[in-house]
Amino acid sequence: RRMDDLVVIGAGPYGLSIAAHAAGAGLDVRVLGRPMASWRDHMPQGMYLKSEPWSSNLSSPDGRFTLSEFCSEQGGPLATHGVPLPIGTFSAYGLWFAQHAAPDVEEVTVAEITPRGTGFHLRTAEGTTLAARTVALAVGMMPFVRYPRALRTLPPEHCSHSSDHRGLSQFAGREVAVIGAGQASLETAVLLAEAGSLPIVVARRPALNWNTVPQPLDRPPLRALRAPHSGLGTGWRSWIWSELPWAVRRLPTATRERIAVSELGPAGAWWLRNRFEGKVPALMGHELQWAVPLGSRTRLGLTDSEGKPAVLDVDHVIAATGFTTELKRLSLLDTSLRKSLRRVGKGGSPELSTHFESSWPGLFFAGLLTTPSFGPSMRFVHGAGFTAGKLVAGVRRRVDSKALQVEGQCSTPSRR
Repeated sequence: RRMDDLVVIGAGPYGLSIAAHAAGAGLDVRVLGRPMASWRDHMPQGMYLKSEPWSSNLSSPDGRFTLSEFCSEQGGPLATHGVPLPIGTFSAYGLWFAQHAAPDVEEVTVAEITPRGTGFHLRTAEGTTLAARTVALAVGMMPFVRYPRALRTLPPEHCSHSSDHRGLSQFAGREVAVIGAGQASLETAVLLAEAGSLPIVVARRPALNWNTVPQPLDRPPLRALRAPHSGLGTGWRSWIWSELPWAVRRLPTATRERIAVSELGPAGAWWLRNRFEGKVPALMGHELQWAVPLGSRTRLGLTDSEGKPAVLDVDHVIAATGFTTELKRLSLLDTSLRKSLRRVGKGGSPELSTHFESSWPGLFFAGLLTTPSFGPSMRFVHGAGFTAGKLVAGVRRRVDSKALQVEGQCSTPSRR
């Protein structure tokens, strides 16, 4: 029976980059999933990429198939520094990268991953089975959608997550509360307003944070030294998180966990600010305590910074409250396998080696779940290049060791 060296589960920026590097390294690799699914299916039309185009490339081993190369080939607008890129363009770029740089993607859903022998047995929802020496989980963010506790019992007609919507026109003329203070919340609220809705942003933060306008790429040397550009923004702190994830991995566990939670927190993109201010009301310094259906509407119970109660009635609530790194959300992992994995501190993420390998030999992770190990860059497309190179190097080492193990077993004389 065929046993692949590596099966990559997920075909977003991380999965496709890992597959491209694995194929370039000569590994037998398969990619399972819907290409760029999160970007194509879970982001409203009209959204833009928050990061700069030059820091949003998928990664191939030879450095080709960049976003700029795609835009030039398509004859459309170029990917320019300081000019926000439409999500649709980035999704199309990911599909183009999949066609040119990665093995063919098999659009199947993995239902179960079970250890078997020196490898893994995979069962798909479509009924097929596969065998792999190693597995890389690059499942994106959708398994980790986070709802505030107060909203978890509301029915879908009263509450949804910002990632549930491909469009927002169905809310035209309706009052919508958007919970959160990050880019997803602010951009969702703007798109709602521009679609004819009546949104209001509700957040416990006392004020909104906005990213600054990016400085030119070409600057005097002293200015560039004081505030270097990086894939995650301008300044030395951003540069460290962006360019030195290997150094973050060497920090004490408690420090890494704090960095994962506190650094590069919620903020709106600079280009969104003039579309938001004066057009979308915001109820800042208010924390959501409870929520109940009220006929066809929803009533929210809030408290302000002084603990005073307030009530807000709306037609619908959208939770733009991000994602949480909880390993228990990965139901496709065999229960005993999932429970056996060592975790980072008291958190819900797997403990990983410098090559993104978990405590179970041959099981690798990429993307959001690796943030407590390698830092904030793992929440962004920019982290895909570092991840792909390191992870594939770890896969090669693991595959070689398993091949030697099998060879040794086969050459052992029979005792019969």
